Amino acid sequence: MDKKKVAIIGAGPVGLAAAAHVLERGMSPIVLEAGPEPAHAIRQWQHVQLFSPWEYNVDKAAARLLAPTGWNSPDPSSYPTGDELIERYLEPLATRTKLREVIRTSSRVTAISRAGFDKAKTRGREQAPFEIRYQNGKGPEMLRADAVIDVSGTWFSPNSAGGNGLSAIGEGERAGHIAYGMPDVRGAVRARYAGKTVAVLGAGHSAVGTLIDLVQLADEAPGTQPVWLLRGADPAKAFGGGRNDKLAARGELGSAFAALVAAGKIKVETQFVVTHLSDSEGRLKIAAGACCGARSVIVDELIVSTGFRPDLSFLSELRLRLDPAIEAPVALAPLIDPNEHSCGTVRPHGARELAHDEPGFYVAGMKSYGRAPTFLMMTGYEQVRSIAADIAGDKEAAARVELVLPETGVCTRGGLETAATSGCCGGPAKDDSSACCATDEAAKRSGASGCGCS
Repeated sequence: MDKKKVAIIGAGPVGLAAAAHVLERGMSPIVLEAGPEPAHAIRQWQHVQLFSPWEYNVDKAAARLLAPTGWNSPDPSSYPTGDELIERYLEPLATRTKLREVIRTSSRVTAISRAGFDKAKTRGREQAPFEIRYQNGKGPEMLRADAVIDVSGTWFSPNSAGGNGLSAIGEGERAGHIAYGMPDVRGAVRARYAGKTVAVLGAGHSAVGTLIDLVQLADEAPGTQPVWLLRGADPAKAFGGGRNDKLAARGELGSAFAALVAAGKIKVETQFVVTHLSDSEGRLKIAAGACCGARSVIVDELIVSTGFRPDLSFLSELRLRLDPAIEAPVALAPLIDPNEHSCGTVRPHGARELAHDEPGFYVAGMKSYGRAPTFLMMTGYEQVRSIAADIAGDKEAAARVELVLPETGVCTRGGLETAATSGCCGGPAKDDSSACCATDEAAKRSGASGCGCS
């Protein structure tokens, strides 16, 4: 019997882990990476230190694959930067193991379907192999596979500045003044920001980290002025769980940021929902509200750190089951939807929660979370372990949970934020796989719907 061929889209940490698990299961992976090198997205934020120490950032199957090469595992308690993650783990994994033979770089996937089947045709569909089309330096290519794991991430599809999910009016025309994500303001692009007034839009960890870097840049380059544009009314929501956060580096980041805001090092504009961007004597005017009489700030540069969204364009011929709000698989969405529940961390999950109406197709990694911001790398490793087992037919291993996640130290229940107790919301659900925590499990048992911990 021929080995199952599994196409893996993306050669980031979760994609390479998926390939390691597929190999370990006796199947044949093919990894298609859009960038010129593995870990292309991480190279865009390689200056950033991770919140989680090494013990959470190395996949077990990948470590087993590396062991015969003489690889030295980093100190499990130290915190790597993106650059160190590449140099000490991902680069050796991609170049010194069997994975080097299955990774195709500069290979951007453009479409996926079933061979001989469009989206509407059902009879015999499950038996048809997947057809993956991709573009490389030679032109359009095609391969067929028995299963597909899409771990292409979301880094290259950032959310825009507009508060309504659309680009702000004038955003495209002012691209020369705008960056997205976490630019290296103290390193590679320092000259662009030093001595400038720089607005950062967003309230997540990317925005917080960039604002801290800008304060440090202001100490080095007088005239640098960070401006925090916050859509909400309460800056304290961005400060996190502090000492209650079981990922200490994440808690420390929030505490350090709170101190800088309190000291007046960062100008804060709350309830600032961007609608328009326009020129103002060679600078950038950022307006919130209706065109006439809107609040506005004038800056030199704008950094948009409002999160990311999945690129679903090349999946249009597949039968996906996605939550209409956050674009995550419908069984996963209730566990991660920030509108409903955010309590420490998300219960570990795998193939069952990530399934679609297209057997053999899975979305994993950051992309599986859709527009939700709470993804951790170790979650992706558990996802692909379960998925590889499912593809191999080992349903027992696919259903097994092999991961305990650290809590953030902050619970959101019914929109109210409180410090987490040990085992936030009563700890993880014990029996009900649809419940996000013990409190939710008890509520569902009594007949409640939605998120029972709200």
